[in-house]
Amino acid sequence: MLSVVIVGGLHADARKAAVGQLLADVPGSVVLHHDLATAAAGTVVRTVRDASGVLSAGEAPLVNDCACCALREDLVPELRRLDAAGTLRLAVVELWDSVEPKAMAEVVAAAGLTVTGVITAVDPALVLPYLGNGDDLADRGLAAAATDQRTVADTFARQLEYAPVLAVLDSPEADEEDRELLAQLHPTARRVPVRDAEPVDEAGTRFPVRRSAHSPLARAALAGFDVESAAAAQHPACALLPAEADAHGVATLVWHRRRPFHPERLYEALEDITCAAARSRGRFWLADKPDVLLHWDAAGGALCVESAGPWLASLPDAAWDLVPPVRRAAAATDWHPEHGDCCQHLVFTSPGLDRDGLERLLESCLLTDAEYAAGRAAWKRLPPAFDTLLEV
Repeated sequence: MLSVVIVGGLHADARKAAVGQLLADVPGSVVLHHDLATAAAGTVVRTVRDASGVLSAGEAPLVNDCACCALREDLVPELRRLDAAGTLRLAVVELWDSVEPKAMAEVVAAAGLTVTGVITAVDPALVLPYLGNGDDLADRGLAAAATDQRTVADTFARQLEYAPVLAVLDSPEADEEDRELLAQLHPTARRVPVRDAEPVDEAGTRFPVRRSAHSPLARAALAGFDVESAAAAQHPACALLPAEADAHGVATLVWHRRRPFHPERLYEALEDITCAAARSRGRFWLADKPDVLLHWDAAGGALCVESAGPWLASLPDAAWDLVPPVRRAAAATDWHPEHGDCCQHLVFTSPGLDRDGLERLLESCLLTDAEYAAGRAAWKRLPPAFDTLLEV
């Protein structure tokens, strides 16, 4: 049976180095790549290559003016064709720059194919510049559809945090702060070093050297991958968020409180809170919407706030059987006798983080003792400052 590993990331040089190393390390491997840069002309270009060069190339038409949709429609039949041939061990799906691995992993798995790994390739020296880049993908020529409104920062953050394996380029420009930032952003990831070290002949042509199918990157590509567990790890209610850390000038603050936010005071402080860290994420609780679990997702100076459904504490007992076990388990480990799973759980990671100042700012946005004592009926009458953000 053909194994499929998905390799993505906005850091193109790191991604290409990781893909090249997999081709060299795993006998019977090929790389599929869909180039979405030609989408403006109405097509997506697909290439299939092995360690010796390009085996085939073709074009797929856009689907609903969406390059990513065309990729999905073309990728699965191509993988099935390779699987049916029965001569290959590994198909490396090299994603185009801004394509996110979650969607592609789920598409491949839903088609009955075997995803054995998801890898995001990273240049540590570029982590902070990309996390701080609030440019729209469209302005950088990286949009996957005419309606694509993502930014460089939020796309990179999702690519980084979804993958259980990071292929880390051996970059001479990276320093200890860069590597520490990467480690704190995704502390549970397996970090595998890669280097762009293919020999070059006198004409400047690179050619791969076969290494070992037992290399760390090859083992990671074939280790196995659970799409459902990966999705659960990203859900705001049960995400595995980073822990407290402080090293090499980089800090992670975990802020956990049981009292709800005052909607107006939090709204007025949003810009200062969002810009306080290179990356922040988690779940939070607004007093005027006490039953709604809200998702906080910020990078590049921009914040996305959205509803992630109800807190479990607001559900009747009969509805709990409909909730995934991983969600119930996450709530049980953090259950409060009065508020259940309702809480503030926000995590901020950044070089030069002003922990004390940020904590004071966050504390000032909580309900005061008098506001808290007034109870839920009074909380719900507070001004609904977040309705515009939540498009209520």
